[in-house]
Amino acid sequence: MPDFYTVLMLVGFGFLGAFINAIVGGGGLITVPALLAVGLPPAVAIGTNKLAAATGNLTSMLTFMRAGKVDWRLLWPVLPWVFVASMCGAVAVHQISPQILQPLVIVLLVVVLLYSLWKKDLGRLQSTVAMTPRRKLLACGLVVGLGFYDGFFGPGTGSFMIMALLFMGMDFVRAAGSSKLLNLTSNTAAMLTFMWLGSVHYVYGLIMAAAMMAGAYAGSRMALSRGTAFVRMLFIAVTSVLILKNLYDLL
Repeated sequence: MPDFYTVLMLVGFGFLGAFINAIVGGGGLITVPALLAVGLPPAVAIGTNKLAAATGNLTSMLTFMRAGKVDWRLLWPVLPWVFVASMCGAVAVHQISPQILQPLVIVLLVVVLLYSLWKKDLGRLQSTVAMTPRRKLLACGLVVGLGFYDGFFGPGTGSFMIMALLFMGMDFVRAAGSSKLLNLTSNTAAMLTFMWLGSVHYVYGLIMAAAMMAGAYAGSRMALSRGTAFVRMLFIAVTSVLILKNLYDLL
């Protein structure tokens, strides 16, 4: 059994990571380093984080869903593809170093940040976007690609998913809620794959999962109560931190 300080670290960082992740994503920036700090190997830390994050994403999704902020009708057709893509990504990470994607991820995060700063009205109001066949195909390809990326590497997935949903006409709060449905799907697929490959520490994962459920509920409630302006502000802040973290790791 883990000692008191290990449990305290897992609970504290799990709650904080899920709180932020419930609003704009990026919680893995907090939870994965915490799992590494308690002595888990990198692959096991990632797999254990998938277990804990799946419970947090489920809690967030249910909270947003009760408030009517999850667009099931738009997203359900792509969920099976996201699931399969994430499983493929989780298998691939055991064969190829995910660091090869890091420069591209940094560039894409910078683009997301600059566009969010430039388009000040982005995501402030729900709008209607005509989903032409071409736009539907592009949207499906994007979210399925993000499913693979979430299973393979992960950092920035929440930011990318929210941005994709903003382009489809959602406001920030609805995009945050709907992204949890996609996140839960990709997280569950990756979690099952890591379990199959023996890369999950169940004791640490379940301790962190309990804390992440509480953090996810608190974060979701804050997003719903504070509205789109607050979510946009935190989205920009977390995306900026993701850029700095990836630059630090690359250098």
